Amino acid sequence: MPTQDKPTQLEEVKNAVVNLEASALVDYRKEYSYLPVLGEGNYDADILFIGEAPGESEAKSGRPFCGRSGKMLDELLEHIALDRADVYITNILKDRPPENRDPTTDEIELYTPFLEAQIEIIQPKVIATLGRFAMEFIAQEYGVELNGTITQVCGRTYEIEAGVGNLTFVPLLHPAVALYNGSKRDVLKKDFEVLKKYTK
Repeated sequence: MPTQDKPTQLEEVKNAVVNLEASALVDYRKEYSYLPVLGEGNYDADILFIGEAPGESEAKSGRPFCGRSGKMLDELLEHIALDRADVYITNILKDRPPENRDPTTDEIELYTPFLEAQIEIIQPKVIATLGRFAMEFIAQEYGVELNGTITQVCGRTYEIEAGVGNLTFVPLLHPAVALYNGSKRDVLKKDFEVLKKYTK
């Protein structure tokens, strides 16, 4: 029996999230007519970006990083001659937490299998996390010792072993940081340059 293609596999992941019932976040999604946010981009991407969770703009549109942070992310990608069509962008959580609060342990456990499935299907060469929360999640998931805060380790590279083979893990600051602190824009751009060698 032939293996399903990536779009079909990712559609199955999406359907599984849409049909979730065992989560307060799903109730919240339905109450406010939000959409689950699975991710978007190139299914054969070498670089997979992972954030924490969708915000309000994302939950309304069903697209990751589509608000002000998304525009900053687009600028950072353009800085290294990439656009969204070249990479894949997703979050740990696929539904928006109320008031953009931090995810709970139970919520992370609920949504982790969907992220793991995305990684297995897309088979990226690089996982680039956006923000402290996603960085700590991936570090714990793959047993990486960071030995520093996000401001100390952002832009560094770590080799990790995953089910799809060896990957490079790159922690990055969240694009929103540059919106609140303009001096971080250049820091972000410099850190993103680390990804250049992984582009085709």
